[in-house]
Amino acid sequence: MESRRPEFVQFNNLACETTGGKVIFATDEWFAPANNLLKRDAPQFIASAFTDFGKWMDGWETRRKRIPGYDWCIIQLGVPGLIRGFDVDTSFFTGNYSPSVSIQAACLDVPPDMSLEGDRTGMAADDSQFAAVAKLGSESWTEVLPVSEMKPGYSDSCHNYFQVDHAHRVTHLRLNMYPDGGVSRFRVYGVGQRDWSTVSSQDKVDLLALTNGGVCLGYSDAHFGHPRNMIVLARAANMADGWETARRLDRPRELKADESGILQVPGCEWAVFRLGHPGVISQVEVDTNHFKGNFPDSCRLEACSLTPEEEVDCVGNRWDSGKWQVLLPPQKLRPHHIHLYSGEGLVLKQPVSHVRLVIAPDGGVSRLRLWGRPAVNMTSNL
Repeated sequence: MESRRPEFVQFNNLACETTGGKVIFATDEWFAPANNLLKRDAPQFIASAFTDFGKWMDGWETRRKRIPGYDWCIIQLGVPGLIRGFDVDTSFFTGNYSPSVSIQAACLDVPPDMSLEGDRTGMAADDSQFAAVAKLGSESWTEVLPVSEMKPGYSDSCHNYFQVDHAHRVTHLRLNMYPDGGVSRFRVYGVGQRDWSTVSSQDKVDLLALTNGGVCLGYSDAHFGHPRNMIVLARAANMADGWETARRLDRPRELKADESGILQVPGCEWAVFRLGHPGVISQVEVDTNHFKGNFPDSCRLEACSLTPEEEVDCVGNRWDSGKWQVLLPPQKLRPHHIHLYSGEGLVLKQPVSHVRLVIAPDGGVSRLRLWGRPAVNMTSNL
């Protein structure tokens, strides 16, 4: 249930396949391949589905171990960064889930030249793969989650949440399953971390992109899709790959518009983001791709510059801050369309660290891009 979800699940999933996350080694993948761990979509169960190796499962499942040791895999994050927590999801693994897990982390300067290709159902690591992974010394990586008991994959117990206190950049993780079994999804929540020293103050970049360290810090409603979806790579695949709210119940019975065509409604929805680096925003992209009958009528953008201490206060008061200034005045939106704003359309010309997208009355936005130049002598709040 939403009320039981820890705060860190609001951050980005740095290991998701859609961000470039991948499994580069797994000891065993007999019943189901390890790459399933990183799928974006929720796991599913098909009672009648079987393979030549046994029951088809939408996750990673190893054979019942009959030799010494335990099973483990190495995951290369799609976006290196700071990790805030894990969701080790055992959905549908009820009599075959892994009894316990631990997780180790490392920051590797050079990504190892390792990969797992094709459907690996029914396979296990061979001698050459073990020799290659041994060079990483993963058994000595920092333990960020000690051995922890898991719960079975029923709907009320499948999410095994673990908060992490690790203040160092991570590129790779080792997930250990003791001694064998199955996990459906492995979600790694955190904030991307880019080396901004390599970026010139004259370079124009998407200051909000997940890969550049942007992160959602709060929102009013996310009934159909979380606002963090708006800052991932590429255009949205479908409506589920964006931010979409429920229909507001305070909508007037009869809708009316002002002289510019914008509907006059009492309510709105909002989402707040911290930029990957403070900067001056010079171009805004609001994409309503796939939202054809459920796009917002209008949007506006507000921005401000906050210290880490001020950010903590704003999170506590649900972003009811007096520091917000208008960056983009209210704009009428169109369905399934990329809206671009720049030049005189953006009224705030000073560096900012946080933005708030406000939509009225409700609806969906697939992507939000904020192009600009990083501010000199200003650093991220990470």
